[in-house]
Amino acid sequence: MRLLITGGAGFIGARLARTLLARGQLNGQAITQIILADQFPAPADLAADPRVLVKTGPLLDHCQALAHEAVDGVFHLASAVSGECEADFDLGLRSNLDSTRALLDALRSRVQGGAAPARLVFSSSVAVFGPDDAVPMPDVVGDDTLPTPQTSYGAQKHICEHLVADYTRKGYIDGRSARLMTVTVRPGKPNGAASSFFSGIIREPLAGEPSVCPVSPEVSHPVTSPRATVEGLITVFECSREAYGGRTALNLPGLNVTVQEMLDALTRVAGPEVRARVTFERNETIAGIVSRWPKGSSSVRANKLGLFAEKTFDDIIRQYIADTQAGPNAAQALKGYTP
Repeated sequence: MRLLITGGAGFIGARLARTLLARGQLNGQAITQIILADQFPAPADLAADPRVLVKTGPLLDHCQALAHEAVDGVFHLASAVSGECEADFDLGLRSNLDSTRALLDALRSRVQGGAAPARLVFSSSVAVFGPDDAVPMPDVVGDDTLPTPQTSYGAQKHICEHLVADYTRKGYIDGRSARLMTVTVRPGKPNGAASSFFSGIIREPLAGEPSVCPVSPEVSHPVTSPRATVEGLITVFECSREAYGGRTALNLPGLNVTVQEMLDALTRVAGPEVRARVTFERNETIAGIVSRWPKGSSSVRANKLGLFAEKTFDDIIRQYIADTQAGPNAAQALKGYTP
């Protein structure tokens, strides 16, 4: 089996690749090669693996060549993030919408040439939900909540969900869209996502650095761990079309927490001196974006696939600490976490 991971050099993409390589198989088929397509270089450990083919550069530049690549499965993770899309409208359209359509057309051309449809998992986002005067957003959004995105990023993700569904209806791909909840704790430096602080208020204090939270402690949002996110993407890929249930997107599980509850967990896990490194300074731009996001989510369809959110945010913090201590290449970082 040959797989393509777009955004394969990113945090989730690289972790997904490492997990798949450690498994060695997907849906009972041996993985012979993973193509990592990203505008940034792949991590050294992945680039050195003989089963990995690295393609560096904008996804749009690769799509014509991908039409000639015999891939059996695709994880489409490449995306400009929320804050970037608000600041640069053209960047969001190019990176999220144009590249997705080009990728889908490359896969369509293979089918029209006689190849079997590739299975594709598209990483959508909880940002597809938002408040609208005509359709008020419930406090907890479900699989069947009408998406009314209030950011460019959310709108682009929602459009791509419909593209994946229609290309599936036409038989060009076997597509599944999974809405990711906000992933935390992400290692490394803050990125351009409006949700970046959900990791920063945990990551920086644990590293002995100060962190500024740009929203109030009462802000509530569904979050998930990197490990649960990867597990969810793989499960959605491996499930049958009947088990997935239709063509519309499903919500991956999330733990509904407030910022205050996250900081309380940090106190329990790491101590009050670590928690004291977090201060509050409102950022109107970020606060405005986050205010249009769901306060919580449910995931009935994912639950039927055996996917569930972590029980507590304490578990997510401990998981991050364990993964950081293990290192990105350690086998134990890929094993199930037991609190």
